[in-house]
Amino acid sequence: MAKLIMFNLVTIDGFFAGPNGNIDWHHVDDEFNRFAEQQTAEFGTLVFGRVTYELMAGYWPTALVQADDPVVANIMNSVPKLVFSRTLKKLDWENSRLATADPSTEIAKLKRDSTNDAALFGSANLAASLIAEGLIDEFRLLVNPVVLGAGKPLFPDRSTPLELRLTATRRFKNGNLLNTYVPSTEK
Repeated sequence: MAKLIMFNLVTIDGFFAGPNGNIDWHHVDDEFNRFAEQQTAEFGTLVFGRVTYELMAGYWPTALVQADDPVVANIMNSVPKLVFSRTLKKLDWENSRLATADPSTEIAKLKRDSTNDAALFGSANLAASLIAEGLIDEFRLLVNPVVLGAGKPLFPDRSTPLELRLTATRRFKNGNLLNTYVPSTEK
């Protein structure tokens, strides 16, 4: 049975995007790129909501990105992608499938039927619904040493605490800190 791993770059104050959806604050360098290559190659499926899918689909298949970052671009373009949207009718990015079932049903099936873990990138609204259903098995948060003061929160409108247990930490030379958490079973 596969796990669903949520991966996001976040600010110290908990935003995954700026007020206008900007991500120009990401600290990306050669060390991060090597990490991205290794991590992305682990996943059997990438899971997106519509907004993140459109952002990724407009970026990774471009000739400029394929020339600039060919290893990650090849992985991102070739790995199967599961996209949740109520408005999209078709998907143009290769190896993308539009999810037609309820997200919790579709993710439970994916986890049950897959041997390789799946990754959820961005997609805070989708993540919130999957967190509520207990379907995210691991949270990888790459905290960038930036405070935005405003933006799109990674965990919006939580009415109940989300208890997590830290399982690993990795410090990057550029100041990024990767924290890996699993849902806590202790109360």
